[in-house]
Amino acid sequence: MQVIKVGGNELADPAFLLGLAQSVKAIQTESGQAVVIVHGGGKAIAELQGKLGLETVKVNGLRITDAESLTVAEMVLSGHSNKLIVRALLAAGITAVGLSGVDGGLLRCQKKQHPTSDLGFVGDIVEVNINLITNLMHQGLTAVISPISLGLDGQTYNVNADDAATAVANALHATLLNFVSNVPGVLQNGQTLKHLTIAQTEALITNGVITDGMIPKVRAACTAVEKGVQQARIVNLSGLTESGGTIFS
Repeated sequence: MQVIKVGGNELADPAFLLGLAQSVKAIQTESGQAVVIVHGGGKAIAELQGKLGLETVKVNGLRITDAESLTVAEMVLSGHSNKLIVRALLAAGITAVGLSGVDGGLLRCQKKQHPTSDLGFVGDIVEVNINLITNLMHQGLTAVISPISLGLDGQTYNVNADDAATAVANALHATLLNFVSNVPGVLQNGQTLKHLTIAQTEALITNGVITDGMIPKVRAACTAVEKGVQQARIVNLSGLTESGGTIFS
């Protein structure tokens, strides 16, 4: 089975949602593989926070989540963003169900620790309820998961979507974790590199081949592999069903 992680920036684009649904249907029908989708929604969260007069505060790229920001994140991720994907899948004939990590204790976490700052209600996943996901798959349902998760202390936490996707892929022993991006993969001299090891990836960062916004993308893929995922891939929507992208292993 495959896990597909979708960032939040593309979810406002109906064409992207249509293409995602068509790609998932193709994977399921042509390869017979089950698919689980994990999504983010950072852009929509920031936009709603701005409308509500809430400031977005980050430490080393990590968003600090206070009680008000947590409420916004849960509204956007588990409500709006999640249902955009579910609706698109249903329109394509895929029987999808939207969940957050809170539902059924799907994703259990503990408060994320930071050496210098209190990140607030930000969590690290420590347990995945794989029985819930596999039961859905056995019923022919495609799970769409928001990374809002349930703490071991009973508190709700916001979890990074890349981390949530990695945890789900690991727990389900997925053959492939796809990080769907707006780029076709890691490029060198205009060509997509088909395969990279972690060491090769770090060398490309050092040498300035991988730069700017691609660095966190490749590091998320490398972290997934380091944590036990068989293969991770950075790919754009058009390459998702056509063996495109860059595979990390």
